[in-house]
Amino acid sequence: MTADRPPFRDPALPVDARVADLLGRLAPAERLALLHQFAPGVERLGLAAFRTGQEALHGVAWMGPATVFPQAVGLGASWHPELVRRVGEAVSREARAMRAKDGRVGLNVWAPTVNLLRNPLWGRGEEGYSEDPALTSALAVAFTRGLRGDHPVYWRTAPVLKHWLAHNNETARDTSSASVRPRVLHEYDLPAFRGAVEAGTAAGVMPAYNLVNGRPNHLSPYLESELRTWTDRELLVCSDAGAPSNLADSQAYFDGHEEAVAAALRAGVDSFTDHGTDPSVILGRLERALERGLIGQEDVDRAVRRQLTVRFALGEFDPELDPYAQESAYDTAGHRELAREAAEAALVLLRNEPDADGAPLLPLAAGGRVAVVGLLADAAKLDWYSGALLHRSTPLDGIRERFGADRVDFAEGVDRIRLRTADGRALRVPEAAGEEPGREAEVALDPALLAGRTDLPPLTADAEGTVLDLIDWGDGVLTLRAPGGRYLSVAGDGLLRASADEPGGWVVQETFRFEAHGDGHLLLHLGTGGYVSVAADSVKVAADRGSAGIFTVETVERGEEAVARAAAGADAVIVVAGNDPHVNGRETEDRATLALPPHQDRLWRAAHAANPRTALVLVSSYPYAVPDAAAALPALLWTAHGGQAAGTALARVLAGDVSPAGRLPQTWYGSDADLPDLFDYDVIGGRQTYLYFDGTPLFPFGHGLTYTTFGYRELTAALDGEEVRVSCAVANTGAVASDEVVQLYVRAVAPSVPRPHRALVAHERIHLAPGATATLTFVVPLSALAYWDVAHGRWTVEPGAYEFQAGPSSADPRRTVRVELPGEAPGPRPVLEAGIEAAGYDEQTGTVIVDRSRISGDAVAPADPAAPGTLLFRACDFGDGVTELAVTAAGAGEVTFYAGTAPVPLARVTVGPTDGPYAHVLAGAPCHVRGVTDLRVELRGPVRLAHVGFSG
Repeated sequence: MTADRPPFRDPALPVDARVADLLGRLAPAERLALLHQFAPGVERLGLAAFRTGQEALHGVAWMGPATVFPQAVGLGASWHPELVRRVGEAVSREARAMRAKDGRVGLNVWAPTVNLLRNPLWGRGEEGYSEDPALTSALAVAFTRGLRGDHPVYWRTAPVLKHWLAHNNETARDTSSASVRPRVLHEYDLPAFRGAVEAGTAAGVMPAYNLVNGRPNHLSPYLESELRTWTDRELLVCSDAGAPSNLADSQAYFDGHEEAVAAALRAGVDSFTDHGTDPSVILGRLERALERGLIGQEDVDRAVRRQLTVRFALGEFDPELDPYAQESAYDTAGHRELAREAAEAALVLLRNEPDADGAPLLPLAAGGRVAVVGLLADAAKLDWYSGALLHRSTPLDGIRERFGADRVDFAEGVDRIRLRTADGRALRVPEAAGEEPGREAEVALDPALLAGRTDLPPLTADAEGTVLDLIDWGDGVLTLRAPGGRYLSVAGDGLLRASADEPGGWVVQETFRFEAHGDGHLLLHLGTGGYVSVAADSVKVAADRGSAGIFTVETVERGEEAVARAAAGADAVIVVAGNDPHVNGRETEDRATLALPPHQDRLWRAAHAANPRTALVLVSSYPYAVPDAAAALPALLWTAHGGQAAGTALARVLAGDVSPAGRLPQTWYGSDADLPDLFDYDVIGGRQTYLYFDGTPLFPFGHGLTYTTFGYRELTAALDGEEVRVSCAVANTGAVASDEVVQLYVRAVAPSVPRPHRALVAHERIHLAPGATATLTFVVPLSALAYWDVAHGRWTVEPGAYEFQAGPSSADPRRTVRVELPGEAPGPRPVLEAGIEAAGYDEQTGTVIVDRSRISGDAVAPADPAAPGTLLFRACDFGDGVTELAVTAAGAGEVTFYAGTAPVPLARVTVGPTDGPYAHVLAGAPCHVRGVTDLRVELRGPVRLAHVGFSG
């Protein structure tokens, strides 16, 4: 090559050679600088500045207006991979088009989120697709394929999967540890990530904030031992924001930040997202780590090589060959149509029972009068990872447009109140001098940095005051809204203003709570933790209770009164209830309950009492427990927040223009009592999700009705080498054209270990006209029937009978067929060969898995050192017998061994105290046991058992 065109500029060379050439031209300091999220340019090489990270979960986010598609959990409810692929394609095309006008828009997109929706109380459930790993993986492959594009060399965008690994709690999210046993790791959590990586559609992953088995995810050994073994391509690992600092700060996993960043880099983190746009702090830590020998130049080079590989794939160095360089598709008619199609596909009809005349309430009869009521009836809510709306359609908008505004009545159902002070005055919202742009007009790479508005006059108090709209979102969390539609909010100066278009922000400044105080209430501002007080010329938030104002609530109108009036005069009532994605369940905040907030519960009851022809539409980021509504109301629907076309889509479904066909992507439980502890990640032992739940759900995984009926016929299954070929005929036996989601499940009939009640192995969403029939064939690899055999540390397909079930939901198998798999059953645990890894238990009570070292390996400890923990290892083969055992353990305590259910111990070993949690010692004791028997191990005290060996 010539000097003007060095090898890294030559597209004829292999990418690895081009990366190596460019890497070699970078000085050590220039290489190090690339490790921060905001990497500077290198002018002498023509290397542009680059940043990792562009949020794009269901549309380009944080960069101003863009097409907004349904939330990820709504895309999950579509059960439609091809639709999801097209959504991903539209998002990536808009990212390219927006970048052409604003260089701050990034092409390394941080999406999708593939964390499984194990517990519906998780605050970020809206970001995931499903509780099922197979469905999540299928949709993740589809979305990333759309984001990536289909060119063999160049990528339209480079998607990063979030959040590695086993991350389902916002409470103590940066300090809590998920205890994940090997079976759960391999059968549940890892498969959600694996599909997109193996398909070549994911550029990398982002580790989660939490710890797994006592070790921060930013040091996860599975990045190397699992993730990077699934592909021969380079993968980019981007840290989550601030997580590198957490290693030494909130997690205190290391004494110093230099040790922390060095460990993260060695573990496989390639890009450090920390301290915003200022790279100096992280780079300083990395420089000192280099000087101290904690890392070497080879560690830096490895990370830089992975980053450069992504940049080459994005066409940065070949603009003339990049097929996506001139992309301009933004807010196109096709994207608007796709947003509506996705919102329709995401709607789930949960219930639609016939009335006394024998006809279901939905679709609504033509020509009638419709009452649209509820707190979300005229709302188009956005979440933290939404872009600003280009178009807006609320349920009320859509229904008025479809049915005619003159035939639609509306009542929001807010409580209309005045807040009076102790001296009898009431809070007043002064009129603003003129309309000013709201928060939605602002753009920031990090919207958490947007400040509250101070350009509007603060509240005052006078004799008359202002009637405010009060909404109780549950758990006592309130919002207060002025007549002009703006919410009361608090900015940095502490003054209370009607200034927010919607509740929002990293710290929501629009939520309050009443605290009883004598005959009145204090008004707590949740964003600051201060109390509202009234001064002579303004209303502000005081830091302490002593300065707080005392308020009485003067109710002007109860919301249910307005709802009942509207409902009474209608032929049908649509109650729209649900959540605000910034309140009571969001990033940083888990939900407290599955229950519908009392305010909204009162509204649907009032509507139903006034008019029995009432349907409840739940618009929410997560499931609700609504057993009374499910029993009393003739119709019930659910949709996630559906983006810009949500109202139009809902109206079309209510009118019967399109049949609903969405399916639940997670189980809807009947009550909080059905849920495990939020921090219990053992879906097998804790009997969680549809896979293992032993109770009766309110609505099962995969449930969803249509406006027609389908018949399932001729289910066949045949073993063909390493696959099972399953065929099923499905017919539309009703009078309405509709989609159907054909779901195929499998269960082991007589497993030797706990297996799922049934597990999804394939599905397809099809469209059938009335009377039409389709025959579907699914090819199920035998690996889909395997389980992780902890006794031998490998995947095992157990021989025996397997039952394939086809139907429209997990709880409604219409056809069943059995297949007999030949083979040799897995033998007993070969303890004489390699002993027993403590974390490889079959069952446990009262224990947690902890880190054996800061780098890799697991140990097991009592969850509470004051209480014993027990491990059970089934069918241990001691052969002709052993005479001694030796435990590898740290800490201090006793380890006691029992054979089977025998009450007399086989052996007891006292451990430590050792010099720290990682200072493992070998301690032995006589032990006489032979043949095959279960082994029960009891742990007492703060002991950390890693391994047990046998001899003699």
